[in-house]
Amino acid sequence: MVHAVVLGAAGGIGQPVSLLLKTNPIITKLSLFDIVNTPGVAADLSHISTPAVVTGYLPPDDGLKKTLEGAEIVVIPAGVPRKPGINAGIVRDLATAIATTAPKAFILVISNPVNSTVPIVAEVLKKHNVYDPKRLFGVTTLDIVRASTFLAEVNGDVTAAPTVTVPVLGGHSGVTILPILSQAQPSLSKNLDQAAIEALTKRIQFGGDEVVKAKDGAGSATLSMAYAGAEFAAKILKAVKGEEVITQSYVSLDACTEGGKKVAQEIGTPLEFFSVSVKLGPNGIEKILPLGDLNEYEKGLLKAAIPELQESITKGVNFISTSKL
Repeated sequence: MVHAVVLGAAGGIGQPVSLLLKTNPIITKLSLFDIVNTPGVAADLSHISTPAVVTGYLPPDDGLKKTLEGAEIVVIPAGVPRKPGINAGIVRDLATAIATTAPKAFILVISNPVNSTVPIVAEVLKKHNVYDPKRLFGVTTLDIVRASTFLAEVNGDVTAAPTVTVPVLGGHSGVTILPILSQAQPSLSKNLDQAAIEALTKRIQFGGDEVVKAKDGAGSATLSMAYAGAEFAAKILKAVKGEEVITQSYVSLDACTEGGKKVAQEIGTPLEFFSVSVKLGPNGIEKILPLGDLNEYEKGLLKAAIPELQESITKGVNFISTSKL
């Protein structure tokens, strides 16, 4: 029995991520919450012949509490695209409900800006004395998915994308996204010159802008983000079942003291949160892995990312005490 929850389930990301979670055979109960339309989304999904029993809730009659009762994994895509100030308040309120109703759940934050919303969730959990950094994740999987896809395209074989892996570290916006192309597996099959590497890096970092432009400003990345969110949720569920899973996620470096200290040394600046390679297990993060060897270009990317990451983290932390982001 696995009880999964989606908060913001009627939105542009929420609906497709709920659909994908419904198709995951490990999930046996799927509870959905949003401020509108959730019963309809739940009714629609409930007709799909997979194990999960789906229920949709609205705010009245303690709907959020009912959604979260007994939750083991909570996915949060709630919010307004590219509206950080609004999303901060939404995430704060949802985190409060999780802290009081499902404090042991794995929390997967999709709501942007992830670099700030994850620290917001952490601060709320700390205030309720239920913070476990091993169970809080910022979902950066879309950056990894894009890196694999774009590199496969550059190499001339997009069909190979599922077998291409590129570690993506740092954060989850613009220059904080650090594709470590030197560690790609398999290794770059073409001898890309520096200009091509820089162009590929920029495309990975600003892939979201590509989607916004293609949608003529009428939306952002929703379907690909939903896919990435469901993929990361599947990794968590596999780890809970005992499989060894290594992936990247934006997490607290306090989740693993030894590994976190090592990464902090590699970064050269104390940061509470960073997207790193993590080994997942039944209780969440078992190990934080080192950044590994970076070439000079990648070291420059890291140096450029640190100030923006620090500012975003500080904004998230301060929001809980000042109500401003």
